[in-house]
Parts: sequence; structure tokens; C-alpha cells
Amino acid sequence: MYGDKSRGKRGIGERSEDILHSKFLQLFFITFGIGFTVSGIVFFFAYNWADLHKFAKIGLIEGLIIATTSLVLLPKININIRNIILVGAAVLVGVLFAVFGQIYQTGANAYDFFLAWTVFVTLWVIVSNFAPLWLLYLILINTSFILYSQQVTKDWSEVLVFTLLFIINTTSLITAFILSKYKKMVNVPNWFLNTVALASISYATIGIIIGIFDKSQVAFPILILITSIVFALGIWHGLRAKSGFYLSIIPFSLIVIVSALLIKISDGEIMFLLVSLFIVASVTLVIKNLIYIQKKWTNEK
Repeated sequence: MYGDKSRGKRGIGERSEDILHSKFLQLFFITFGIGFTVSGIVFFFAYNWADLHKFAKIGLIEGLIIATTSLVLLPKININIRNIILVGAAVLVGVLFAVFGQIYQTGANAYDFFLAWTVFVTLWVIVSNFAPLWLLYLILINTSFILYSQQVTKDWSEVLVFTLLFIINTTSLITAFILSKYKKMVNVPNWFLNTVALASISYATIGIIIGIFDKSQVAFPILILITSIVFALGIWHGLRAKSGFYLSIIPFSLIVIVSALLIKISDGEIMFLLVSLFIVASVTLVIKNLIYIQKKWTNEK
């Protein structure tokens, strides 16, 4: 009798796992299908560019955008599938602007292209509340800002650019944390938070390294101050939320920064040897502490 119950429980568990796996595979293949479809559309225009009339080029793209957005409005389609289709439509908006710019040779800067792309998908991003679309939106914002700093505000220092990028991504990360905690309707997956956090810390690390080798950068002290506050908050959040991700990327960032500082002091052979030993010792210490903390958290559970 007890054996039958245990087999029944295992059967229920196996069925639930099969359902999860089937849903994952369904979304996985749909995502790849839409991605390959969009890639095929891009390569179609690239290969047949000279043979297509300008109205045919724009008309095909606009027709595809209308068709994909119409599918999103169908209530019978699963919400996740509709959101994935909407991501494909958002990519097609960029293709439309690229085709328009190539036909009429607008002569606009590259940042204008990405800025227009960002503006025209903003409503979809807000309405869908879909993490991959939000990630695409942040990529467009970062790309627009980087190109703007290179093509328009050429007098901006590199540290200032990385400081502003660090502020933009950190603000986005904190906003996502707040929304996920206090807004029950907003679902922010961990992979999205980790991706934005990694981008933010990367900007801070690169900016500080540039400031170390060029101390004439005016924004360098500001970046140091903001980075110190954000890194302290990140360590506090990692310990509080029991997240090893923040307890690993922040120390690794500090290791890179300290290594750059040592190389700035001296670029001789002995210093390179000391930096190598420092990296090996510090990485080993970080991994050892992470394993210890992870075991402690496991025992507490």
C-alpha cells in the first residue's frame, strides 16, 4: 500500500516536471523560430537589395510589422508567445529604420537610428512588461548614448561617459528591484537583474581603470564615490538576499581595479609577477569564502 502511494507521488512529480520541460521546450523553439525568421528577413533584404523597388522594401517591412503586431492582439495565443512575437516586431522596427535610411540616405548620425528605434518601441516595452523586451530596450538606450557621446559630444571625457552609463544601468537595476518587491503584477526574473548588474559593474570597472591611468579626468572622483556606495549596497544585498552572484562579481571587479592600480605604480617585470600572484591569491580567497558562505546558507536552510 505504501509502495503504491510513493509511486503515485513520484508519478505526480514526474508529470509536473514533464509539463515544465514541455513548456520550456515550446518557448525555446518558438523563440528560436522567431529569431531565425527575423534573421531571414534581414538577409533577404541584404541579398535582394539592388533588385527591389524602394516602395517594395518599405512595404514588405511595414506589412511584416503589422502582421506580427496583429498576432499579438489575438487573445487565444499564450501570453508568453505573444510577448516573444512582440520582441520580433520590435526588432523589425529597427530593420524598417535601417531600410528607410539606406533608401533615402538621410545622412543622420548612427545614434539617431538607435534613438528613433528606442522611442518607437517604448510603448510596446511598457505595455508588455516582458523581461527580454526590457533587456532589448536597455541595450538600445546604452547604444544610443554611447554613439551620441562619440558623434555629438566629442569633448566628453571617457570617464564621464562610463560614469553616466554606470548611473543609467544602476538606476535601472534599482528600479527593477523596487518594482519586483512592491509591485506584485511586475515579474522581474533573476537573469534580467543579474545581466543589468553585470553591465553596470562592468561600466564602473572600465571607467575606474581609465581614470587610474589618466588622473586628469574630472569625473574620476565622482565615479569613485558612486561606485563605492553602489558596491557597498551590492555586498549588503548579496548577504541579505543570500545571493552569491553579487558577492562574486563585486570582489572580482575590485581585483581588476587593484591590479590596474599596481600596474600604474610600476610596469616592470617584478610588478607583473606580483600582480599575477595577487590575482591568483585573491581569486582563490574569494572562491574559498563563497564556498564557505554557500555551505553556511545551506545549513541554515
